[in-house]
Amino acid sequence: METLGDRMRLQVQSQTNTLTPRLEIRNLRRRFGNRQVVDDVSLSLQSGKVTCLLGPSGCGKSTTLRMIAGVDMQDSGEIYVDGNLICDTVFRVPPERRQIGLMFQDFALFPHLSVCDNVAFGLKGSKDAKRARVQELLAKVNLGWAIDKFPHVLSGGEQQRIALARALAPRPRIMLMDEPFSGLDNRLRDGIRDETLAVLKEEDTAVLLVTHEPEEAMRMADDIALMRNGRIVQQGAPYNIYNAPVDKQAVAFFSDINVIRSTSHGALTETPFGQFLTPGLDDGAPVEIVIRPQHLKLDFDRAGKGPLPTASDGVAARGIVTRARFMGNESLVEFQMDHDASHLKVTVPNVFLPKEGTALWLTIRRDRCFVFPAQA
Repeated sequence: METLGDRMRLQVQSQTNTLTPRLEIRNLRRRFGNRQVVDDVSLSLQSGKVTCLLGPSGCGKSTTLRMIAGVDMQDSGEIYVDGNLICDTVFRVPPERRQIGLMFQDFALFPHLSVCDNVAFGLKGSKDAKRARVQELLAKVNLGWAIDKFPHVLSGGEQQRIALARALAPRPRIMLMDEPFSGLDNRLRDGIRDETLAVLKEEDTAVLLVTHEPEEAMRMADDIALMRNGRIVQQGAPYNIYNAPVDKQAVAFFSDINVIRSTSHGALTETPFGQFLTPGLDDGAPVEIVIRPQHLKLDFDRAGKGPLPTASDGVAARGIVTRARFMGNESLVEFQMDHDASHLKVTVPNVFLPKEGTALWLTIRRDRCFVFPAQA
């Protein structure tokens, strides 16, 4: 008979299991020669969630992935799966026993094996049991009809879905994905990503996706870890990473930026667009105010009236059009500003192509500006 104490112990155990990360890496470091490729990286993943390790080429993303998979060995740090140590600098579980699936840009399907044999490769059990698992996964990726086909008759997108099914076949606890969609045609990529994400969620797999494409990270991730020079510089939900960036480089990684440079005096910075608060900065400290092109606005009503202040957008500043281009859904207009001959870019919905030399007034969305100490 179950007692109150038994129920309390089960509740505590359930809470502990829920809170324990499916994958946790602590203070991983890896050096190649004189270069510190991965520098004190810590990260945790929960089951059913997608975490994107996002950053430019050469920042250490793929090396981190290889250490988790067991293909490469860290110089220091620890790796845990479901709270159990699988690797440090002394103890090491072999890659094939880590219950970690891998997907790479190269699908690496065996051309001489059928789709069924490709997906079943590495599975244990009877032939019927393996074929049943293959049929289950192919149904999830809408390729049940291809079970007895060979890879060469399939499109790139279909081969990618076969590679996904093969990686999921052994029921891995964790899926590591290194730029898996970069080889696909742009027209196919969004659909394939969405299908892949749906299957991974259904399998309740913890996913670590490596990518250098911000759009892909924003589209797929529950959590983004922004990596630069071997370190994670910011981590959080896509909304927070985009709207509360840690520095100018973080803003620039997700979009084009404009930078307005000034100097702090008395916790205020004067700009042609009005004053900005800069608390905590010394007098004379250089300041960079960063704003994305879509958050600059053209003020047609102000033409010829001068820099009059407004309640929401500060002060208008005049610029001269140097270039205008239609980009499909919007137009990109470039200006040389009167106040310091700096250049700013503005995006305008639909078609707007003013002639070179046209004078226009600009205002900025002050709530969309990011104020940072200037970097050397």
